[in-house]
Amino acid sequence: MIEKKDIEHLAKLSRIELTESDNQGLTKDIESILGYVDQLKEVEADLTEKKAGENRNVLREDENPHESGIHTKDILKEAPSTEDNFIKVKNIL
Repeated sequence: MIEKKDIEHLAKLSRIELTESDNQGLTKDIESILGYVDQLKEVEADLTEKKAGENRNVLREDENPHESGIHTKDILKEAPSTEDNFIKVKNIL
């Protein structure tokens, strides 16, 4: 299936040096991997029907949401430094 020259070519592309025993071991390993891939090619799989789980919203519905900005003044009052209704922080970049 795979020849010694193929392993040597892969080693050259990978920029690794192989001994003769490394070459034989890799030949055996790669043949085993390619044999497994051939087995996978033979498997008949019916991919026409796709199943999906039940989708549902797991978040709760808001009950009596508060109006936007209701707590802004309280938060800004507690901040050490503010500017134009924003909390001012040190530059980090």
